[in-house]
Amino acid sequence: MMEIQCVSPVDGSVFARRSLAGGSEIDAALRAATAAQRLWRTVDLAERGRLCLSAIAALAAQSAAIVPELAWQMGRPIRYGAGELRGLEERGRYMVSIADEALAPLEIGGKAGFRRVIQREPLGLVLVVAPWNYPYLTAVNSIIPALMAGNAVVLKHAAQTPLVAERFQAAFDRAGLPRGVFQHLFLSHEQTAALIAAGRFDQVNFTGSVAGGRAVERASAGTFTGLGLELGGKDPAYVRPDCDLPFTIENLVDGAFFNSGQSCCAIERIYVHAKVYDDVVAGMVELARKYELGDPLDGATSLGPMIRPSAADFVRGQIDEAVARGARAHVDPQFFARDRRGSAYLAPQILTGVDHTMAVMTEESFGPVVGLMKVDSDDEAIDLMNDSRYGLSASLWTRDADGAAAIAARLETGTVFMNRCDYLDPALAWTGVKESGRGITLSRLGYETLTRPKSWHFRLA
Repeated sequence: MMEIQCVSPVDGSVFARRSLAGGSEIDAALRAATAAQRLWRTVDLAERGRLCLSAIAALAAQSAAIVPELAWQMGRPIRYGAGELRGLEERGRYMVSIADEALAPLEIGGKAGFRRVIQREPLGLVLVVAPWNYPYLTAVNSIIPALMAGNAVVLKHAAQTPLVAERFQAAFDRAGLPRGVFQHLFLSHEQTAALIAAGRFDQVNFTGSVAGGRAVERASAGTFTGLGLELGGKDPAYVRPDCDLPFTIENLVDGAFFNSGQSCCAIERIYVHAKVYDDVVAGMVELARKYELGDPLDGATSLGPMIRPSAADFVRGQIDEAVARGARAHVDPQFFARDRRGSAYLAPQILTGVDHTMAVMTEESFGPVVGLMKVDSDDEAIDLMNDSRYGLSASLWTRDADGAAAIAARLETGTVFMNRCDYLDPALAWTGVKESGRGITLSRLGYETLTRPKSWHFRLA
């Protein structure tokens, strides 16, 4: 029987093995989901909310066990692991709290003798394909609103984080969710593509790489399956001369290097006004050198390994290419004992002297490296920020909210931050433009992608 393996980035050992689902198991799961959904859609919204909140609480209560488990599976230091569970609670509880309003019928008045209503109905069966880098947060974005809207959900989690899928399953089972409404399956990429191509799902919510998103689109061609695609990013920051400099520097460093830079909305390129450029570079380099690169199970570690050695070597290759073409690397990896070629452990790196002919400024790095360029005006910064095939988020660092609003209106991106970054507010739509994807999760708009409208046009006379 075929299996998936979680090879731990901590030490290269096989942390978990799981057998791939067989054809009969898959068919039984999807039949059960379809049957369960017909009943689930009739369950009172308050009861759906009670069950979802109970599952969320069950997951949050396991934080002490989940945090080291996450470190073994994907390498995040244990000092930060609980934050993901807090984020899961925040997002899940918020999406439950707005379900009444988001799913309420829209009464259209103004026409005597008629009742006109737009109802929101569940789609049916939703496949959630979740990644390893924020395995709880990315999954909850779709799972909770899909269930609240009356859909059944099948979760296909990344091979690197199989225990997360099992944790979700156990939490919903413990909460008493009707059997079949939420299920997880261990599937290969090929199995997943075949199921999508066969039209077995009404909606697929995928979070992952651009290449993965293209594969999902190809598989769904001709099936009319709904798609939500949250893909890669090359998210820019712009530092204006009126910023709060210490605050800005601290948050830029964290936004670039948290989770070893393995975030779709990490800061990957920074444009700094000439008036503060030297100060920003010096401050960021000083903070970067203070990271403790090491075993994520050690409480002193502030930067863990990347997901696998090949991912770290990919980033090393971007750095090498930039340096060979004239960039300057400001952090000496020799000060980080764990950093060596062929290892998943990679020191943080800050580059100057970069430009948009270099891959490190144009292609997603997904690692602890960031390049800084000097600019002389807002217009120059805007042009450079928009010079990308990605558009997930962008951050502006300034005390001038009106100035930030004027810049934001011209940026080609799904989210614009001012004086923060790398954060999803569940009240706001999370979406991308260009190759960063399509569709929406979170906010009341997220419910619209997980339901279909039905119009009632009743003549009363």
